[in-house]
Amino acid sequence: MPKKLLFSCLLCSFFYVRGQNTTNSSYQKRVLEAAEIDLLFSYYGQDGSNAAVTGGEGTEELSDATSSIVVKIPLNPDDILTVDAGVSAYTSASSSNVNPLDGDPNNNSSPFSASSGASRQDLLAYFNPSYQHSSKDRNSIVSANGYVSSEYDYFSIGFGAGYARLFNEKNTEISISANVFLDKWNPQYPIELRNGFSDNRTTGNGIYNPAFTPFEKENRNSYSISLSFSQILAKRLQGSVFMDLVRQQGLLSTPFQRVYFGDTADFFIEDFQLADDVEQLPDSRFKIPIGARLNYFLGDRFVIRSYYRFYTDNWGVNSHTANLEIPIKLNDAFTIYPSYRYYAQTAADYFFEKEDALSTLDFYTSDYDLSAYNADQFGLGVRYKDIFTKARILRFGLKTVDFRFNSYTRSDGLNAFIFTLGTTFVAD
Repeated sequence: MPKKLLFSCLLCSFFYVRGQNTTNSSYQKRVLEAAEIDLLFSYYGQDGSNAAVTGGEGTEELSDATSSIVVKIPLNPDDILTVDAGVSAYTSASSSNVNPLDGDPNNNSSPFSASSGASRQDLLAYFNPSYQHSSKDRNSIVSANGYVSSEYDYFSIGFGAGYARLFNEKNTEISISANVFLDKWNPQYPIELRNGFSDNRTTGNGIYNPAFTPFEKENRNSYSISLSFSQILAKRLQGSVFMDLVRQQGLLSTPFQRVYFGDTADFFIEDFQLADDVEQLPDSRFKIPIGARLNYFLGDRFVIRSYYRFYTDNWGVNSHTANLEIPIKLNDAFTIYPSYRYYAQTAADYFFEKEDALSTLDFYTSDYDLSAYNADQFGLGVRYKDIFTKARILRFGLKTVDFRFNSYTRSDGLNAFIFTLGTTFVAD
């Protein structure tokens, strides 16, 4: 499962320039004039008291630092190769409690404190190449992409393709894309549910003997189709609509997220309650997000960017997302980006708070990401742009610098923040 929150949904758009033709020869402007390098860094932190690892109660403290490099290379006037690679390193008090007993024996085990053992940190590395071909008239774009990522308990490989068509003098764009992800778990079950577990500090009424069975299937496959339609509605107004169809199959439960039943006895080691089971979720899920964007250009200095998305799935989750961003151009070099995002969702059919689920049920989880909640996110960004690329490193000139900060608050008590820093360099 992802280790951090996702703050926005992206809708890709393309910008093209028409070539000039003469009777005896032709000049075709390149889709990308020169190679570009994007250097990106982000730092994310969160805290809360409803950790899924410890059955919906416990610390959610987590920090994640991600760095990546994106290289765009024009192969010829029509084709672009993009390589996106990065590393994400996180430290999590929550995930450390997969095994709360592997830390300092002098510290009391508790869902509200972190273990100092190996399960408290992990590293994710990914590699995402893509290829884009534009037709000579710049009205058709074909793309293909691949993806591979790996971390301690999860491996993912994916591939996809897309097609976009511009017409009506490039005022209208229709696009379709499809992606497939083939993932595999290396399940890390809570320590007390592993074979051979025994600890003489266990207390409770009777003998701790949970009816737990390891998952037989360890694969998760995801298939998605994305459709979008973009239209320039007026001189200052642009709109777009989009829809995704997503199908997931396989192991959709997270193997290390505990569940505590209301109809079984409780057992503890110190202040840490031992699991009755891990979450059990259906092996298929169908998701449909539908959304729209509307951008209005007030003038040379102001733009209003609005976004709305409705989401539904067959697990009972329905959500609404609304976002407003107003870029303000201070001068030719600097632009600021204040933004606000609101999110609200209903609970999944299988969500239960700690000890509300019964052992007779087929499906259950205490992951508060599947609970009913609403959230607010406030953001501010600053962009510096130098069209003359005066600052230089070797043969590359600095084109843009972006810094953004977002603060996120959820009604269940989760608080988070993220700041990102990005730079774009252009080759001579």
